[in-house]
Amino acid sequence: MSNKLIAVVYHSGYGHTKVLAEQVHQGALDAGVEARLIPVSEVDDNWDTLAKADAIIFGTPTYMGSVSADFKAFMDKSSKVWAEQGWKDKLAAGFTNSGSMSGDKLNTLIQLSVFAAQQSMLWVSLGIMPGNNSTQGSPDDLNRIGSYLGAMAQSNTDQGSDLAPPQSDRETARLLGVRVAEIAQKFK
Repeated sequence: MSNKLIAVVYHSGYGHTKVLAEQVHQGALDAGVEARLIPVSEVDDNWDTLAKADAIIFGTPTYMGSVSADFKAFMDKSSKVWAEQGWKDKLAAGFTNSGSMSGDKLNTLIQLSVFAAQQSMLWVSLGIMPGNNSTQGSPDDLNRIGSYLGAMAQSNTDQGSDLAPPQSDRETARLLGVRVAEIAQKFK
């Protein structure tokens, strides 16, 4: 196992985003790094872990076209880190989930990438070509929603996290974890 540490900080209101966070976490582990899964409700006990991390992957549901209130509270709590530039040059990436196919998830990923830029972090894109965008495509394709900035998932609002998001979105999230871990291992 590499001496690199990846932290996955997330909020999940109904369990769907937690499923994605677990997949991102697993992807980082699969790539041979140490990884920590940190719900925003436990962030006060994990500031030291975030300080030690080589990369932080942010995850939040998209509520009303933006990050969730709980995730925004975490962002606001990080102002001391920002003032001290404590995360400068760490890798950052993001993922989100909503009930609608669009659900304005891109806005959430933009918000996460701007947050990372304010923290002087280096944003890592998804790195997977879009799927499900031709007559040969399928909802089972990786990156079926067609995001570049980060991993997007869609969960039917009448399904629990045992069924939604679908496997293709779960695997896309796992591959985001792999990508960030692999890039982190390239850095000294």
